[in-house]
Amino acid sequence: MRTRTTGTSRRTSAAGAALAALVLGLTTACGGADSGGGDGDKPAKPDTTADATAETNDPKDPGQVSEPPPLEEQPKTVDPKVKGVGAGGGRELTETELAAAVLATGDVSTFKVDPMDGPPAQGENADDPACAPLTAMINGKPEPVASAAVYRQLLGAKTGRPAISEFLTTHGTQGAVSLLSRLGDAVKACENGFKGSGAGSSSTYSAVKRIDVPKAGDDTLAYQVTGDFEGDPVPLVFHVVRVGGTVATFYTANLEGTATPEIPSILLATQAAKLK
Repeated sequence: MRTRTTGTSRRTSAAGAALAALVLGLTTACGGADSGGGDGDKPAKPDTTADATAETNDPKDPGQVSEPPPLEEQPKTVDPKVKGVGAGGGRELTETELAAAVLATGDVSTFKVDPMDGPPAQGENADDPACAPLTAMINGKPEPVASAAVYRQLLGAKTGRPAISEFLTTHGTQGAVSLLSRLGDAVKACENGFKGSGAGSSSTYSAVKRIDVPKAGDDTLAYQVTGDFEGDPVPLVFHVVRVGGTVATFYTANLEGTATPEIPSILLATQAAKLK
């Protein structure tokens, strides 16, 4: 039985700003405030002293976010029952069509999927315009602006970990291609870090780097943004896959150390299959 140490609790407190910057469902999964943020403000940071010895069998324990299911339990191939919605041609899906195409419980046996609130109206702005595509993703609003979007949270079916969030957005083929191209350029341009500010607060990101990931759909990009919060590095990972004019973005964070958190590639492959 593994318990969360005081050191992990301190990292969790520091990471609260990182998760608040993401303004999406990981804040809920990790014990933060409601990601809905009706007034547009970012969620408050978690209590620095609360539950320092919490057991890790609680799916909302922030110490669990970065721990993937055992590799031997991961499916190796996409479930043949998964059928595509025909997004590969590049047409812009409606919100109803996105809701039918986004990952659902049962699509990947090791994960359950829950609805998740969309982001607040206000988010971060990058201090360097070259890094704006990165803050757009952090805000949960990739650019160019989507004509429709849905948001989901994925939790390990057995243990509740890892907590991975997904948003599915539709842009048309030209917009979706531009999105990944601009994002790739930003990863290169901002490798030494950048700052973001908005809604009365600010965040520091000390580094950005590209991550290798198996290709899925028409195009795939994965990268890590390292937050620098109260002296603690917090790795935030984004995996992005494009099918036609639709873009699926998965993200998670490591609250327990500096290692790059894992997002199983079967999630990207299955989502691509549901879109084709």
